[in-house]
Amino acid sequence: MTTTHIPRFLSCLIALLSAVLLLAGCGASNGTNRTSSSTEKGDTFHIVTSFYPMYIATINITQGIDGVTVTNMTKPQTGCLHDYQLTIEDMKTLETADAFVVNGAGMESFLDKAMQQKKNLRIIDASKGIELLQEDGEENPHVWLSVTAAIEQVKNITAQLQAADPKHADAYEANSKAYLEKLEALKQEMHATLDGVPHKDIVTFHEAFPYFAKEFGLNIISVIEREPGTEPTPTELEQTIAQVNALPVKVLFTEPQYSPSAAETIAHETGAKIYTLDPVVTGEANESARDAYLTTMRENMRTLKTALQ
Repeated sequence: MTTTHIPRFLSCLIALLSAVLLLAGCGASNGTNRTSSSTEKGDTFHIVTSFYPMYIATINITQGIDGVTVTNMTKPQTGCLHDYQLTIEDMKTLETADAFVVNGAGMESFLDKAMQQKKNLRIIDASKGIELLQEDGEENPHVWLSVTAAIEQVKNITAQLQAADPKHADAYEANSKAYLEKLEALKQEMHATLDGVPHKDIVTFHEAFPYFAKEFGLNIISVIEREPGTEPTPTELEQTIAQVNALPVKVLFTEPQYSPSAAETIAHETGAKIYTLDPVVTGEANESARDAYLTTMRENMRTLKTALQ
């Protein structure tokens, strides 16, 4: 009897010990997954930005904060969102958003549609409370091209993110303070460089630069394209040519996002030199974008200093 039952007993004991070890192993595995993953849905605050200028500001405010992610909704070469239509891919991106950072001021004309699709979408309005410029009764949305206004936009985004995500409020504040110091230094440098240029009249490509011009005391006497992406009519070309011919310094400013063909026609008729001003609306949504606003605005500053001598 003893020799018959010992193997059976040992078999049962081994099976029991194996089951215990298996359960313990499963428990350890689950615990490790929870500890190592700081990006589980419940722990992550996901921010979506509408386009490149908002992405630049937001990644500076959220830099290095665990549990906060930022995605730019539009593609790198989208540019300004004039007449932009939401895609199915955009709506999928917004479905994951805890907050949607927008320029506001009418730039995102699709916003009502987005909010209809996602009723609880939290909007972070960067231009809230900023005095807007108007042209022919329409508000100009290119707020970020004034450094002073860009500073206010960063403050707006920071405050609204703190309200939406109190858990990371202190980190947002610290990052914002560091970025605002850089923007204030940029503002002082640009004023020191541009306030004293001898010529103030400029012809820009489209209505992107009124906030910039107001800040630095420049006078936009004409724009090459009244509607972005739409070639000027022969009458509009004639008017611009006459205005350029009256300038003591004949210069035209194009934008890298658009074809320079109309500017080249005007330059051919007037002898004007063509320069480029970048409205900071295109670029890759990655870490290299962090200093893109600072770098591009300094390049615009150097271009204007050269052109307006």
